[in-house]
Amino acid sequence: MKAIAITHAARHGSNLDFLTDIDLPQPEAHGHDLLIEVKAVSVNPVDTKVRAGFNADTPRVLGWDAVGVVKAVGEAVTLFQPGDEVWYAGALTRPGSNSEYQLVDERIAALKPKTLDNASAAALPLTAITAWELLFDRLGVQEKGNEGDVLLIVGAAGGVGSILTQLARKLTRLTVIGTASRPASQQWVKERGTHYVIDHSKPLTEELARIGIKQVSHVASLTNTEDHYQQLINALQPQGKLALIDDPQSLDALPLKVKSISLHWEFMFTRSMFTTADIIAQHQLLTRVATLIDEGVLKTTLGEHFGAINAANLRKAHALLESQRAVGKIVLEGFDN
Repeated sequence: MKAIAITHAARHGSNLDFLTDIDLPQPEAHGHDLLIEVKAVSVNPVDTKVRAGFNADTPRVLGWDAVGVVKAVGEAVTLFQPGDEVWYAGALTRPGSNSEYQLVDERIAALKPKTLDNASAAALPLTAITAWELLFDRLGVQEKGNEGDVLLIVGAAGGVGSILTQLARKLTRLTVIGTASRPASQQWVKERGTHYVIDHSKPLTEELARIGIKQVSHVASLTNTEDHYQQLINALQPQGKLALIDDPQSLDALPLKVKSISLHWEFMFTRSMFTTADIIAQHQLLTRVATLIDEGVLKTTLGEHFGAINAANLRKAHALLESQRAVGKIVLEGFDN
């Protein structure tokens, strides 16, 4: 089967040029595995981080967002059958979705939304899981609840921010503030449904004061947490909650003490990495998100379509993500003949 893998570690700066088209044997499904014929994928920051940190002898297939068709199932599978159209983010510990066929545990996959084409659906699984877990599992927000509370989303124009904004607006009573620094990204954030948009290139407390917000109850810091950390502490009310998904080199928790601010990490691969007792929660939440899309409550976060799934197009997608100027999700679809 065709696949795209990272084949070499960085030598001088970036190893982007070593994203390579290769051929691999088609895998076989066993246990809870689905063998998926991949139809469309999207690219996430985790792809660029794993690629940049690659230092192994065996090529590694990247990609943790996909839509495809079930071709075969393992002997323990009960949720799906061959022919089902599914969407999923996969597991960080297994080969990724940048290949014609991929094995995925049935408990972290779901039937794709019926009303979306493959490309539009592929934009969503990883970010939808991340946003859902962050909002409801980590920050403890309640569906149809939290009236009077204020959520600040730092980096609201990205993939996670784009779906987190929708979940918070459509499923809760939170006041939602999104940050974006460029006109195009600010417009994107407004269209996703935030009550307010502020500029994270300016002091956040000043920007909040500009819109008449003194303090916020919840923060979802999706990017550049280190740069904004003290400002986020200042903006949070006593007993507020701070959740993050990025990778600061260090984070001093002591400044959180005086306000009793709680700190929450969200890493959507935790359930699959440790095969947690509640691993099927990702199947359940992806099923719920698919229903919400088909009911017209949520919309795709597809930003740009980069064409076929091949090394050249994936290199372009990685480069755009690393520039931190991507708006929405970058999607690729189909393999070259």
